[in-house]
Amino acid sequence: MQRLDFLTFNADFSSPQILAAYDELPLWSAMFGLLLLEEVPLANVGRALDVGCGTGFPLIELAERLGVTADVHGIDPWTAGLERARQKIAARATPNVTIHEGSAMAMPFDDGHFDLIVSNLGVNNFDDRAGAMRECRRVARDGATIALTTNLQGHMREFYDAFAEAVADDAEALRRLETHIAHRATIPGVRQFLQEHGFEVRRIVEREGVMRFANGDALLNHHFIKLGFLDAWKEVAADNAPEIFKRLLERLTGKVRLTIPMAYIEGMAT
Repeated sequence: MQRLDFLTFNADFSSPQILAAYDELPLWSAMFGLLLLEEVPLANVGRALDVGCGTGFPLIELAERLGVTADVHGIDPWTAGLERARQKIAARATPNVTIHEGSAMAMPFDDGHFDLIVSNLGVNNFDDRAGAMRECRRVARDGATIALTTNLQGHMREFYDAFAEAVADDAEALRRLETHIAHRATIPGVRQFLQEHGFEVRRIVEREGVMRFANGDALLNHHFIKLGFLDAWKEVAADNAPEIFKRLLERLTGKVRLTIPMAYIEGMAT
């Protein structure tokens, strides 16, 4: 039976309940964060920065893997998320992490301060991508490493193919869907973006992850899907959301397997 309960879901990212669930749902950020931790250089890092550190992953894990001789900082504007990160730092007694509440577009660090800058899934999510990257280059010393992860165009293509069918007779919704899909990163686009802001791309690792659901109903009512993706999908459907999501569910019968293309992109400050 189709359930459209998800259409009434609204997330309060300051609530303890949302924070607890968010922190215990690593299926999305962990795929990318583990790729970053697998590939990021760990040698000769004295000062590191995680831009968009949220509730502390991979910030705290990176700090512990670098060891106590590294001075590791995280910055994010999300007050409640940072409080959760501080709780984890205290619980784990990680001595070499400092949390900063603030914007990636105006960071409270000296020029040329960091040897390593990381951002897990931050490329597509900064309000001002160019401003954030200019700040990253400012606080990076010459020769510093920047290491980013991002999802890529082709993300959840099986879902978006079904979504396109569901809005095929609604030209405006189809246009909104195409715009939404197009905002995902591409390797050439990220390479050019980094180079324009003073980082020469040295290494790229691509990988493909998978998310599986028993059916479309399970997908659309899944808590993390509602938390991370639903608002954007509802904006695509707009006023016709109930009808469009009914059509979408009709097309997502049986097992749903979603492809998640991922990239680790490493550059050097020039």
